[in-house]
Amino acid sequence: MIRHEHRRRLLAGATGVVMLAALGTTITPAQAMPASAALAVPQQEAAPPQKAVLRDQAAPATNAVPQLAEAGATVTAAGASGTTARDVCSSGAAWLRLRFTRLDLRGKDSLKLTGSRGGTFRFTGAHWRDRGFTTRAFQGDCVKVEPRFADPASVYAVESVQAGTRPLASAEVVVAGAGDICGSACAETGKLLTSINPAAVFTTGDNAYESGTLSEYRGAYHRTWGPFFGKTYPTPGNHEYETSGASGYFDYFGARAGVRGQGYYSWDIGDWHFIALNSNVSMATGSAQEQWLRQDLAANTKPCTAAYLHHPLYNVGRHSPSTGTRPLWKALYDAKADLMLAGHDHNYQRWAPQDHQGAAKADGVREILVGTGGRSFYPLGSGNPANLQVKNANTHGVLKLTLSAESYRFDFVPIAGRTFTDSGTQRCHKAGTGDPDFAMSADPAALSVAPGASGSATVALASTNGFAGTARLSASAPSGITATLSPSSVTLPSGGTASARLDVAVAQGLPPGTHTLTVTGASGSLSHSTQVRLTVGTGGGPVFADDFEQDRGWQVNPAGTDTATSGRWERGDPEETAESGVKQLGTAVSGTNTLVTGRLAGSGPGANDVDGGLTSVRSPAITLPSGTSTLKLSHTFSHRDNSSAADFLRVKVIGSTTATVLERKGTAGTDLDGAWTSLTADLSAFAGQTVRILVETADADTASLIEAAIDDVSVTASGAGGATFGNDADVPVADQGSAESAVEVTGQPGNAPAALRVKAQVTHPYRGDLAVEVVAPDNRIFPVKAPHTKQDGTDLALDTIVDASAVVADGTWRLRVKDTLAQDNGVLTGWSLTF
Repeated sequence: MIRHEHRRRLLAGATGVVMLAALGTTITPAQAMPASAALAVPQQEAAPPQKAVLRDQAAPATNAVPQLAEAGATVTAAGASGTTARDVCSSGAAWLRLRFTRLDLRGKDSLKLTGSRGGTFRFTGAHWRDRGFTTRAFQGDCVKVEPRFADPASVYAVESVQAGTRPLASAEVVVAGAGDICGSACAETGKLLTSINPAAVFTTGDNAYESGTLSEYRGAYHRTWGPFFGKTYPTPGNHEYETSGASGYFDYFGARAGVRGQGYYSWDIGDWHFIALNSNVSMATGSAQEQWLRQDLAANTKPCTAAYLHHPLYNVGRHSPSTGTRPLWKALYDAKADLMLAGHDHNYQRWAPQDHQGAAKADGVREILVGTGGRSFYPLGSGNPANLQVKNANTHGVLKLTLSAESYRFDFVPIAGRTFTDSGTQRCHKAGTGDPDFAMSADPAALSVAPGASGSATVALASTNGFAGTARLSASAPSGITATLSPSSVTLPSGGTASARLDVAVAQGLPPGTHTLTVTGASGSLSHSTQVRLTVGTGGGPVFADDFEQDRGWQVNPAGTDTATSGRWERGDPEETAESGVKQLGTAVSGTNTLVTGRLAGSGPGANDVDGGLTSVRSPAITLPSGTSTLKLSHTFSHRDNSSAADFLRVKVIGSTTATVLERKGTAGTDLDGAWTSLTADLSAFAGQTVRILVETADADTASLIEAAIDDVSVTASGAGGATFGNDADVPVADQGSAESAVEVTGQPGNAPAALRVKAQVTHPYRGDLAVEVVAPDNRIFPVKAPHTKQDGTDLALDTIVDASAVVADGTWRLRVKDTLAQDNGVLTGWSLTF
């Protein structure tokens, strides 16, 4: 058997189309990989050792802009059309994007979209005729589609909806890439892509030296960046055109490079629109490419836009500025695009936002020249133009872009052994365009409270599209439940947020059941609401759970006294670091995110570790019922042999008293690698109290290498609740197949809890292959594990929580396990649900 860390997991051709179909992505004939794409995975060449596990993303098409898949999002059929208003919904979603296969507006006709929790967009004109596209995200689990048609020729068709359960503000995606790649150091930059594991990869040209022939692409490029073929969106450089018509480039990438001879196309990911341009064909005003670009920009509904090509307009390196790109720059500036990525010069340059004439503008386009993919360096000029912010000519690396619905973070990630880095953030120019509005959400969105006890949640309001004003808040609750808001009105600044506390008290003697609390915010003619599902039990079952896939209100430095200068606690996807063994784990116990002390790897293992003192993070309030409650969490603590007993990881529970339930100290002369370890603590001493969990980590003596992380925190109460239903029968999971196992749930009143516990065991040679989901009796699907989440080990032991409070408990529940990639078989050996 091939060792897992050496396995090659590339999808191409028909295999990629099958995978996309499995992921719910619509494949048109124009998007299917042509036979020429098979050249990109020649069987006679062995792939290098790689841990990246890939899924093929859609190739671009001339008449359809693909919306790439992203973690935590699902795609389901919608089928909306006609001339009357209707809602397109996905129950439980935090946001939705609609996939249009047709939108043809004639005359003054328009189509308005409105999210159920805020946000609007009005389509007018004919920009979308003969074009497939996906809209920006709308907050809430429904989007109202309102056609205002007078002309009988006007028509629209919504084919599907992409839905996410994470709040839109935290639904980030990562894209990475570089130009001028192979190159002596392309193996090293390829390793960076493996560690970053981006959702998509871009190239800014001169990908395979010297002449971009097919054999050169099959050589060093294929061995180093080839494993990312299925999610690479390239552009060609001048070296590709040293082969006639860039035939090697187009033969290798096939449909991924756009139409042969043109090489320009676009694609979407999250709320970002990316445009690949070809600076080796005509870019003049009125040229086919310039006209296509303006049409593409006019049809873009995304709030954030990035473009990339090979030749930079602004440059202080060996090459002169490529002024021929100016017409494309003007089109991008006119459309308020945010980023232009380039290569050509073998160095790194970051420029301030500016227009196509070089004038600094707040609404200008920022150029980042990242010709650092692996080719030997070109020197930089001694001058420093006013708009040039950062330059470097001695570090190979890639540009990592962390993209949200309203902004971006850029990080230059250097190869191992180099220290130069560059980073920053910027808000998108068109973020918040549309009618002024506000959105509402509750965190947590579900509470479990025993009779006679109380609980609380935070109601958050966010200004969208420049809304500014006061919103009056009110709460409705059924008899026996008191819901109080403090304050009862909040004022939102333009682009800002506000919050109120929702306190919930359950009367003694109220029978078990599930109830809906509704919080409404009103301001003038605007009115929005959010709901909290309240499960009333008899003191048993889940009380609190957090796997850190969403922001549930943990507060960093709650006392304002932290002293650590780096490595402060944050929620996110950790990057692996190694120093005589792995110190910061690059994996979560479940899902993608953890609480971690400085999630980024940086330039070396000590770049983002805890330094200079203490860092702390505190949970939201947790109300415990009377009786016995148990705290469980997973943690990792690691250090080099320069640590001492003054360094530590501590977990405290704070109520009327404070108890330390975990303390791990550094040991001098010991090199301790990271490893996930479970903690179980009895919280009986805090029965009936409202408590918080405080996690502290310190590098408190001489400077040491200290890393720590926390994941899968849960509090469970003993009592009459907590019934468990399971199925231990073995079910084979065939290679690239799907398997299901069912349990029959009976005797559970009302709906399932907000913290339904799911446990499962699957034997499998490579657990990264596996996707797992729970199917409720009403066929509602709860994803509990996505594939390809940097889980390179064998077998899967799943123990996680899902919010199933919207589903009736009694009925047939199923666990579905999917093997998403070729090579291995497995067995589902058992699973259970705890209510």
